[in-house]
Amino acid sequence: MKKNYSVSFAILAALLFGINTPFSKLLINELNPLFLAALLYLGAGIGMTLLTVLNKKRRLDSKEARLTKAELPYIVLMILLDIAAPIFLLLGISMTNSSTAALLGNFEIVATSLIAMVFFKEAIGNRLWVAIGLISLASMLLTVDDATTIKLSLGAVLVLLSCVCWGFENNCTRNLSIKDPVQVVIIKGFGSGLGSLVIAAIWGNLSGRLLYIVAAMALGFVAYGLSIFFYVKAQRGLGAARTSAYYAAAPFMGVVISWLVLREPVTFSFVIALAIMLLGTVLTLSEKHAHTHVHREVTHEHKHEHADGHHFNHDHPRVEQEHCHVHTHESIEHHHDHLPDAHHRHLH
Repeated sequence: MKKNYSVSFAILAALLFGINTPFSKLLINELNPLFLAALLYLGAGIGMTLLTVLNKKRRLDSKEARLTKAELPYIVLMILLDIAAPIFLLLGISMTNSSTAALLGNFEIVATSLIAMVFFKEAIGNRLWVAIGLISLASMLLTVDDATTIKLSLGAVLVLLSCVCWGFENNCTRNLSIKDPVQVVIIKGFGSGLGSLVIAAIWGNLSGRLLYIVAAMALGFVAYGLSIFFYVKAQRGLGAARTSAYYAAAPFMGVVISWLVLREPVTFSFVIALAIMLLGTVLTLSEKHAHTHVHREVTHEHKHEHADGHHFNHDHPRVEQEHCHVHTHESIEHHHDHLPDAHHRHLH
């Protein structure tokens, strides 16, 4: 059941982020790309703050763990990467069509998975390796501007750079995923938004009609704020690599909107790349992982319940509903199908 919730959160996050590329393509004609990047994240931070202020019940009855100084390195890296990624993306969008940029977003799966494996030791199964290869191949097809001369599209390369930045950022966020997702989004929104605003003031410009500024912030609230909120909740149960795999729905949604709203042309190479990416995505989502593994003793704080198989030996009286406190897991060895969630980040 928990896995089903996490999958639902990941898909919902993907659908919400899917609207970003085509509608940013429209707004980029009216706003400087650097300024637009700042507005998107500021919209996320302001929107989630307003939701928290208006939701009195959540403020008084939140069972989520708060961020602490221990998470500060990941917070700083998350903000810096979130400043760079949307700038690369929006500059890339300004140089290529929206549907290609949207589909190239699938390269984020490759970047996130490889970084999760190399730096955070997440297990990568055979199907996920094949999927990574297919998605990489499709990304290369979309990156080549002219197959006869093998001329690279600068816009596509910039979009791929944004995927690499978000790949690192996804793995930083993974280490914050057991904490309050609203707090993560608010810090991410204001930190990255203000940082991008400084960059826009130096190298871009901060001018634009009020209507487009408000529209950009509204898009940021939905495509960044709400999307990141559900993404963080999904990472809690699925880990970085698997969450990014489900997040592959986002580029396909962006492609559909680009066709319907922007009336962008469909090329033969694009159709081939689309088919390859669909196959890679299906393989990613069908991967299973089970083996005998050891949970080492660990002390941490996060929202949990006692019926999930990992919180049954607490010192306090059994509580049926979800709650939050600092607790210690004793060492245990068992065998079951699992994902690299907060309790399965072991070595293989």
